[in-house]
Amino acid sequence: MNWWNEFLANPAISEKLPVATLETLGMVAFASFWTALVGLPLGLVLHATGKGGTRPVPVLYAALSAVVNIGRAIPFIILIILLIPVTRAVVGTPLGWQAAVLPLAVGAVPFYARLVETSAREVAPGKIEAALMVGASRLRMTGGVIVREALPSLIAGFTVTVIALVGYSAMAGAVGGGGLGFLAITYGYQRFDAAVMFAAVIVILAIVFLIQFLGDRAARLVDHR
Repeated sequence: MNWWNEFLANPAISEKLPVATLETLGMVAFASFWTALVGLPLGLVLHATGKGGTRPVPVLYAALSAVVNIGRAIPFIILIILLIPVTRAVVGTPLGWQAAVLPLAVGAVPFYARLVETSAREVAPGKIEAALMVGASRLRMTGGVIVREALPSLIAGFTVTVIALVGYSAMAGAVGGGGLGFLAITYGYQRFDAAVMFAAVIVILAIVFLIQFLGDRAARLVDHR
């Protein structure tokens, strides 16, 4: 057990790993909140204004779709750098896990919005037509029919997005974003400490597996088909 004692005796693991884990969880949690808050309605608007939607507006759909496509096309590491002035203006500093929340959310919103649009399209047209025939308003139909019927798929898409945010958070560590990515790069890679790299990867994998488990379970609970 000498190797285990040496592993735990490493200050980067015993002291900094718990803090880095909390930082990663914090930035992912806050970014996930803003992603759901903005991405869900944006995806529903994309569906409603697109071809075959409840209220097609081709010009609006084309504009929103272009913005979403541009947001998805920019590599996240470049997006962080591009948003440094905005992050500094909003947070006060471009460094730390709090500063990483903004670019994380900006990068994830278009990704989740497109998943929401795809999920909404999977709702059977007959159910939408039935809701319209009984006099349901478009707003009520969106929340009462489309979201309800697509809820398992929406949760599955959100799970995928949150897991992607975990990966993004690791990249944020490369530019001073804190968290497990920063720990792995600064104390593992740059100091040639394989144990720190190994520990950070194991914790990231555990977080991903936990998120996937909870997401799958939540999707099954709301799936009444």
